[in-house]
Amino acid sequence: MCSKITSDTRWDDEGQTNDGVPRHLADAPFWKDFDSKHLVFFSEGQNLRLAIASDDFNPFRTMKSTYSICPVILISYNFPPWKCMKQSNFILSLLIPGPIVPCGYMDVFLEPLVDDMVEMFVVGVKTYDALKCETFQLRAASLLLKFNGPIW
Repeated sequence: MCSKITSDTRWDDEGQTNDGVPRHLADAPFWKDFDSKHLVFFSEGQNLRLAIASDDFNPFRTMKSTYSICPVILISYNFPPWKCMKQSNFILSLLIPGPIVPCGYMDVFLEPLVDDMVEMFVVGVKTYDALKCETFQLRAASLLLKFNGPIW
């Protein structure tokens, strides 16, 4: 509904320099490969490319407490680099409570999020585009990668 956010979500499709030099995670080879395999997703510039981030922490700041909480955050790669990693653009999708981190049972907590992500990729949701003043079918995708070391 906000034209500024609509314009920001189109940055990776319209606003960046396309000279073959990777400047953003949306320029990564795995996203290019994804685009070539999923042309319906690639055809709409506002479709969301998401990262999923999670880590556990102790909210009480004491090492003696065994309670922990694990937030699961979605980060949109559509935004320009200077906005992509701002906290205001993070989507808090899950809060997994402790008393201890449920590492062995993480799939139980993530199942609703995975179901929603599959639906957002396959079906999408009807959304209003404030720049074009029309509705379109918004889709979302997230690539989960396993790295053997640091990304950078």
